[in-house]
Amino acid sequence: MMKKININGFLFLTFLTFLVFAFSASSAYAYPWINDLRTLFISNKAIIYTINIRTFGAEDKNGNDIIEPWLGDTPGTFVNAQKRLDDIIETGANTIYLLPVTKVGKLKALGTSGSLYAMDSFNELNPQLDDKADAKSVFAEAKSFIQAAHKKKLRVILDMPSCGSYDMSLEKPELFIKDKKGNTVTPADWTDVRLFKVQNSDGTLNKELLDNYKKFADMALALGADGIRADVAAIKPYAFWKEFIDYVRKSDPQFLFIAEASVEWSNPAPGYVEYASVEELLKAGFDGHYGSWGSLRKITKASDFHKKITQDKKLSDKFDGQKAVMASFATHDQQSPLITGSDNYWEMVLWLNATLPLNSYFLDGFTTGDSYLYKYENQKAGKTFTDDDQYFVHRGKMDIFNASRRPGGTREDLKTKYLTALKFKYWAKNILVDGKYVPLKTSSQSVFAYARANGVDAVVVIGNLDTKNELSANVYIPKLKEKSFVSPMRMGEPPETKNGRLAVKLQPGEIQVFMLSKVPVK
Repeated sequence: MMKKININGFLFLTFLTFLVFAFSASSAYAYPWINDLRTLFISNKAIIYTINIRTFGAEDKNGNDIIEPWLGDTPGTFVNAQKRLDDIIETGANTIYLLPVTKVGKLKALGTSGSLYAMDSFNELNPQLDDKADAKSVFAEAKSFIQAAHKKKLRVILDMPSCGSYDMSLEKPELFIKDKKGNTVTPADWTDVRLFKVQNSDGTLNKELLDNYKKFADMALALGADGIRADVAAIKPYAFWKEFIDYVRKSDPQFLFIAEASVEWSNPAPGYVEYASVEELLKAGFDGHYGSWGSLRKITKASDFHKKITQDKKLSDKFDGQKAVMASFATHDQQSPLITGSDNYWEMVLWLNATLPLNSYFLDGFTTGDSYLYKYENQKAGKTFTDDDQYFVHRGKMDIFNASRRPGGTREDLKTKYLTALKFKYWAKNILVDGKYVPLKTSSQSVFAYARANGVDAVVVIGNLDTKNELSANVYIPKLKEKSFVSPMRMGEPPETKNGRLAVKLQPGEIQVFMLSKVPVK
């Protein structure tokens, strides 16, 4: 049974020692490293922290947000990223997700360094990530980074791009789709990449492309990586992924595969590729997907909020619960929550990550309130390493096109709130990991409420989906009594406890979190 505690009593504990083993699949430390990431993820115990090696260890000495080594700035490399591993541990993360680290194209490029997703090689690492003062190769530096992460019990996921650079399409045209005019195909508005030919005209797999992707897998395994996040996974069919995943799992059964896919997304290249469903991807061997949380800002009704949870659970149940979701509230493809919303929305993203039945995901800079606004945004560049002379960026999103400053804001107040939520996630892990998800009825269609319940203890989460208006609402909890123990974890105005209901007042976009003890919620 959960005992009553003073939340301020556990907040002073050192976060580094408090969380380093919090969500490990195995408590014993072992080296040489034994991968356990697949088990961790399926159990909803992964806390994923996403970094861009090109910026993570960078030093912008003149404060103009762009890294200019010729003026004394230090670019991000695997070597200086390794020195910051303790910073990741202090966030409570147990898994690092690296944005693409492969060599990037320079032709028809976006930005002065080239998009991380304009892959120019399947098995060569980006030379931009090499520490020129270190005698080791960039491959050796990357392997050393992953080994150092493992020694600190941090797992590592590599991002595998879905398309090839324009440069690669000129060098290896046989790997790419051609339109009726014989030109390589640009999917959606991704002007710096070209679409791979996954299938031949007779419907068979393009073996040469598959063999090249296997080279990526061989590189990932040789580096010691623990998993792959497959970019835009749905534009490759079941047969491709089945053979690819089986190939990797022969070497490492615990190797994790996450599909960047959602049931809400549509084909970015209609007429040129088949678009696999999330269910097909999971059947092929993927362990998880993104869910539909990227559209959180568009949800206005509690019923629609609960449908997303139900949808993901039904999908997982088809695979006996052996599939899971990675949170996608605030990824590198989305604007900062502080740009699209407010502090309240940032906190909603934080606490949903902490309390929903999914694997938490945080982007570098989120914890301290980076808005991802850059001083050089879309200005003409003085120097470029591609054929683009503009500092191209997506406003409010982490820069993946230029060698920019390291992510991070100045909001220490947000960092404190972040640490509080992650400490609570650890402290209540028996409920938040093993407990049931129970939707709760409310008196307002714009107010969602749910419980994570395990026995007679529960965590209750209440959120206002209306970002413009303050709302009052009743949350109906049948076994709740006036004298029931209700401990606030995150709230504004204190609630009123009455028999069978919790009366709350919520600011626009506010989320509230409570602990209930000896109140069975079913």
